Amino acid sequence: MLGSVVTDEPGPPPHDAVVLAGGAGRRLGGADKSRLRVGGRTLLDHVLAACAAARSVVVVGDVVVPDGVHRTVEDPPGSGPVAGLATGLAALAAPPAPWTLVLAVDQPGAAGVVPGLLTLLPDVAADVDGVCPADGRGRAQWLLAAYRTASLRRALAGLGDPRGRSVRDLVAPMALQPLDLAGSDTGDVDTWEDLREWERRLGG
Repeated sequence: MLGSVVTDEPGPPPHDAVVLAGGAGRRLGGADKSRLRVGGRTLLDHVLAACAAARSVVVVGDVVVPDGVHRTVEDPPGSGPVAGLATGLAALAAPPAPWTLVLAVDQPGAAGVVPGLLTLLPDVAADVDGVCPADGRGRAQWLLAAYRTASLRRALAGLGDPRGRSVRDLVAPMALQPLDLAGSDTGDVDTWEDLREWERRLGG
């Protein structure tokens, strides 16, 4: 057809997304991180933008979400990120996608990282369970990563009761491919100083 545009560029591989938003924000005086604003947008909006290509998205936490976004809460509330992840996986649309993004709500730079992360997935070796970025100081960003959904479910089953367990415990048996993001906008918001730094970085 005249004027039509044809492209052979493939889209990202099928994936779901679980956004963990149930943290207590203790170092922020109990503030709801999802509603904090940086660069003119809430932290939740920044992270949901990173999920734009996901087939199914679930936000886990007692937070307000935009219309059309599915939300659930871990049982009991506040029982930790691993419990939240287990709850979020169970709430995703069936059948599950082969990959799942796991994103903390306090990652303002997620939308700048995830597209590059997704482009790596088709070439990941079959014995690799996920791709996990590292920040500029070499710290693994387990809650800004993509995992094989089957690997996540297997790790959760091996862990037993997820309440109060650490993400480090969950990923310990996994083979994760690192992704060096030195110089990229990575890092979370744990303190008011972090929030001010993100305002500076994003030009808010």
